[in-house]
Parts: sequence; C-alpha cells; structure tokens
Amino acid sequence: MKGNMTSMSENDQSLDSFDHAILDVVSTEGRIPVTELARRIGLSKSPTQARLKRLEADGVITGYQALLDPIRLGRAHVVFVEVRLDDTREKALSAFNRMVQTIPEVEQCHMIAGSFDYLLKVRTADIQSYRQVLADRLSALPHVASTSTYVAMQAVKEGQL
Repeated sequence: MKGNMTSMSENDQSLDSFDHAILDVVSTEGRIPVTELARRIGLSKSPTQARLKRLEADGVITGYQALLDPIRLGRAHVVFVEVRLDDTREKALSAFNRMVQTIPEVEQCHMIAGSFDYLLKVRTADIQSYRQVLADRLSALPHVASTSTYVAMQAVKEGQL
C-alpha cells in the first residue's frame, strides 16, 4: 500500500500548471478538440497533445464518458440509504459488494467507517419505485440487517472533481 501512495504523490507533484489546466478543461469538456484545448491553456497543439497522452498513460485521466440527465431518463427521485450489515467479516462484505453492483438504481455505494456500514445513493422515478427497489432488492442483499432512508429534496452540488 505504501508504494501506491508514494507513486500517487510523485504523480501529483509532477503535474504542473499546464497539466492542471488541461485537467480542468477536459473534466467538463471531454470532447474538446486538441487545437481548442491548446488555445485555451496557452500552448501549441503538439505539446498539448503530448501532455494529454501522458496524463492518459499515467492514469491521471482514466477515461471519457457522456454525462446523462437523470431527470430526462426518468430518475429524478434521489435517496441516500444507510445500510447496516449483520456480519462484517470479509466474506460477508465481498458478497454484499458483489451483489449491490447488480442493482441499476444504485448510483453509488460507499463503505463507511461509522455507525453504519454502507451509504448508497439510489435514483428512481418516484417514491413508489424506490419502495419497490428497497423491498425487493436492497433489503434482499446479503447480510443486510437494517436500512435507513433519507430523501434528497434538492441537489445543491453534484458532479466531477
């Protein structure tokens, strides 16, 4: 683990202001042409393209994706769910981790150090749809002892880094 932390720190230190400028732009405009990216960051096309390829090769940029509007896709209802397990040994955690990934309504799943074990972000069409997901899928996940649901009233900030 220490080796990974060291290389991560070394990579972070090797990023200069041009690299950070590239990351700022491509994090919100992943399809920007290299010539436009170069113009925005104040470099010519060749060095910008070389830096972009290096950031990709080094794993700083891990990919590009389309950002979808969940409201237009019929998933405007957001809840956060605290999940407590009845067993937190590695085998039980692995079983939960594997199965939670099969539920498309679960947008995020985080293991938590605290009074509960996992925090899920779940998107559905409405409260009735969520109740069905909770009853049929979330409560049926391996080792779930209890859940607590918190309905989001408004997204104040969402998105990338």
